Amino acid sequence: MTTSFRTERDSMGELSVPADALWGAQTQRAVQNFPISGLTMPREFIAALGLVKQAAARANTKLDLLKGDVAQAIDGAAAEVAAGKHNNQFPIDVFQTGSGTSTNMNANEVIARLATTRLGRAVHPNDDVNMGQSSNDVIPTTIHVSAALAVRNDLVPALKKASEVLAAKEKEVGSIVKTGRTHLMDAMPVTVGQELSAWRQQVENGIARLESVQPRLWRLAQGGTAVGTGINAHPEFGARFCQELSTLTGVAFVPSPNYFESLSTQDAAVELSGQLKTIAVSLMKIANDLRWMNSGPLAGLGEIALPALQPGSSIMPGKVNPVIPEAAAMVAAQVIGNDATITVAGQSGNFQLNVMLPVIAHNLLESIRLLASAYRALAKDAIAGFKVNEARLAEALDRNPILVTALNSVIGYDKGAAIAKQAYKEGRPIRDVAAQMTDLPREQLERLLDPADLTKGGIKGGTSGGG
Repeated sequence: MTTSFRTERDSMGELSVPADALWGAQTQRAVQNFPISGLTMPREFIAALGLVKQAAARANTKLDLLKGDVAQAIDGAAAEVAAGKHNNQFPIDVFQTGSGTSTNMNANEVIARLATTRLGRAVHPNDDVNMGQSSNDVIPTTIHVSAALAVRNDLVPALKKASEVLAAKEKEVGSIVKTGRTHLMDAMPVTVGQELSAWRQQVENGIARLESVQPRLWRLAQGGTAVGTGINAHPEFGARFCQELSTLTGVAFVPSPNYFESLSTQDAAVELSGQLKTIAVSLMKIANDLRWMNSGPLAGLGEIALPALQPGSSIMPGKVNPVIPEAAAMVAAQVIGNDATITVAGQSGNFQLNVMLPVIAHNLLESIRLLASAYRALAKDAIAGFKVNEARLAEALDRNPILVTALNSVIGYDKGAAIAKQAYKEGRPIRDVAAQMTDLPREQLERLLDPADLTKGGIKGGTSGGG
């Protein structure tokens, strides 16, 4: 507990600040004003905010607005913030002023104090660190930058790895034939590879969706300052800033073509969140399929056995649960909820400024982080290691009356339905019932009802294929 304080001053007067804190009066006021949730701004956001301040200092130096030694001190201090060295100096609650002004000033004060120590003379948080900037363009910019970097560095690699794991698993077990299911009921056969290929395509579509939104995410509000007019910023500041930030990050950031849109809306963030929601829906589908396939092992489907990772019950010895798919499904639910919050927040662009920026940043970055972690875990600890129960699959296939569908072109739908009903009633293999109720030779029935051949599609028994 802090027992020592110092006195700081801002435009509203004096107040006490913990002696060892790098922040100043405005940050302290926000700490006192917003004891709401205990949630602070995400580490990815703070890192991006450091990069924004670093790029701004470099841009202002090249525009001859900031002295070189001051700029260097700010640059070095901001780089430390970007590297995560001072994350504990950002204590303000997510649920704060809607523009994020408190967090912007938190960064300005911390960087100014660090720069002052480096330089040996005072660096001002507003006049120097915040030169040519407003919270109203800094925070929207930082949302875009942090999200773009998190997608590039965390989520896309996780999705690509999941796609690779699925592709490898397709090769390993892809030729195994199983009963397909629609409405959770027995349907025509598919291969395990075909089933996995659907999941892989979902993951790859997710990557494509993220790539599609990137160009709008790379457009930055920086340079619009307070209301979009660029008041108090050099006319070239936005372009110079983006050049410097692109050098720092390797991302092709560009000035927004319309600062008024970029300050007053968060449409790109809402769009990205929608893509994240779709990726979460894909995650839920894959996780639940794995749970169903693993169900049992005796009284369920028992098609696969997921890796046994931990005991599944505090009372039932030997029980093992599909814990990774369950965790992934909960992540999907959280991301879908986050999207609802971001959607509502995106509607709060009142005239020249959106006033729910901090909660957009928090939920967007949480969704990216959770999805990346969940896909990595699902790929590594569930998909890569599951074993297929081939005997169980073969037994179910052999007794599946729906295979009679392949005879439609030979005996007609009505006759096929009668055969299926009889097979269900008697619990007999469809081949045996069909042999009894039709005049088709056994050899032809074996050929027409071969499950592996049925996974290839086409018309069986007619002139167009398979016969």
